Amino acid sequence: MHLFKNIILTKKQYSLLRNAVVPRQSVFKDESKLDINYIPQKLPHREAQQRLLMEFFNFILRCPEKMAQRVILTGDVGTGKTALAQHFGAEISSEANKRSIKFRYVHVNCREFRGALSPILHRAVTAFRPNYPARGYGAEEILGSLMQVLDEENAHMILTLDEFDSLIEKEGSDAVYKLTRLQEMRQGKPQRLSFIFIMRDLKAIEPLDESAKSTLQRSIIRLERYGKPQLVDILNDRVAMAFELGAVPEDVVDLISELAYTETGNARFGIELLWRAGKYADASDAGSVEAECVRNAVSAIVPSLRRSELASLGLHQKLFLLAVARYFKENKDAYASMGEVEKAYAVVCEEYEETPNSHTQLYNYVQYLSKLGVIKAEIGTAETRGRTNRISLPTIPAVELEREMSESLKQEKSGAA
Repeated sequence: MHLFKNIILTKKQYSLLRNAVVPRQSVFKDESKLDINYIPQKLPHREAQQRLLMEFFNFILRCPEKMAQRVILTGDVGTGKTALAQHFGAEISSEANKRSIKFRYVHVNCREFRGALSPILHRAVTAFRPNYPARGYGAEEILGSLMQVLDEENAHMILTLDEFDSLIEKEGSDAVYKLTRLQEMRQGKPQRLSFIFIMRDLKAIEPLDESAKSTLQRSIIRLERYGKPQLVDILNDRVAMAFELGAVPEDVVDLISELAYTETGNARFGIELLWRAGKYADASDAGSVEAECVRNAVSAIVPSLRRSELASLGLHQKLFLLAVARYFKENKDAYASMGEVEKAYAVVCEEYEETPNSHTQLYNYVQYLSKLGVIKAEIGTAETRGRTNRISLPTIPAVELEREMSESLKQEKSGAA
C-alpha cells in the first residue's frame, strides 16, 4: 500500500521543503588547512632554503656528537620563516628516527615569554622532562639541567628561538653569549645542542657586544619577499587542500595574491584573507568565493574607504567610481577591462543627464583613483586587442562604494539645484 501516493504539494510548500531539507553546502572542504599554525607537507618556493638548512645540520645524522651549529633565519613578516623552520624540524626528526638517533626539535616563540630566557629554556627541558619545575631556577641553572638531560638521554636537540629579537631586547648580550658559547664550557664533552634563531631584521643584533655578535653571524639564510606569481602558487596549494573543487575561481586567487603582494609579499596575510573570504561566502550562501567576498574580507582587516577623500572628488570622478561599483556589484569577475567600465560609465552619465568625458580623461581618472588606493589598474595582455587596462576594486565592497557614491552624487545634485 502506497501511503504517499496522493500527496500533492503546492509550489510554495515544495520551495519551503526543498530549502529546509537541502542547506547550502560550505565552500570549505577542510578549513584547518588555512590555520596560521598549519604546516603543509611542501613549501612552494622555499625548497632551496630547505635544502640549505639540511646541509647545515646534516652532521646530526652523520656524526651527531662532533659539532654544533647556529643558523639565523631572517626575512619580512609572511616570508615563511616559521613554516620553513618547523617543516625542516619535522623532516630532520623523521630522518633521525629512521637512523635510531635520539633527537628533538623544539620550537619556542620568544615573544610568548616576553623575551625572558628562563621560561624559554624551561620549555626546552620539558621536551625530555615534562615535570621539570617551572619556578625556582635561574636561566644558567636551567641551561645546565638541559645539558645534563641531553647527556643522560644520549640525545641531541635543535632549539629554534622564534622572534629572537625580543630575547635580545630583554636579556641583552649576556644571554646570547651563554647560549652561543655553551660548548666552550663543556670541553671534551659531546656537542648536543644547536640553534636556529629567527628574526625579521639583522639590525636587531646591532646592540650586542662584539663577542656575542660574532658568534651569531656565521650562517645566515635570508628569505626574500614572495613575488606575485609565487603567492599565486602558494594560495593555489591551499585552495586545493582547504576548499571544495571549483569553489575559488582563478581570478579570485589572482586578486588575493595581488593584495598579499602589496602587503610586502606577505603569504600569511594572503592565507588569512583567503579564509576570511571563504567565511563571507558561506555567510552569504554564495556557493563560491566571489570577488565581493574578498573585498568584504579585506575591508574588515584594512579599512580602506576614506569618505573625506571620496567627497572631494569631482563630479565625473564620482560618476566613474559609481560605474565601477555597479559593474562589480552586477558581475562576479574580479577584474574588468577599461572598455567594460567605460560602457558602465556611459550608462551612469545618461542616468544623471551628464555628457560622458573622453577616453583620455577617463584614463586620467583611473590613474588618480589608483594613487588614492580606491581602485587598482594594471596593464594586462589581451590575445586579440594588445595591451589594455585591467581594473579591479580590491579593498572596498562594491555595495558599499555604490552606496557612498550614490549618496554623494545625490547631495551634489541637490546642492547644484
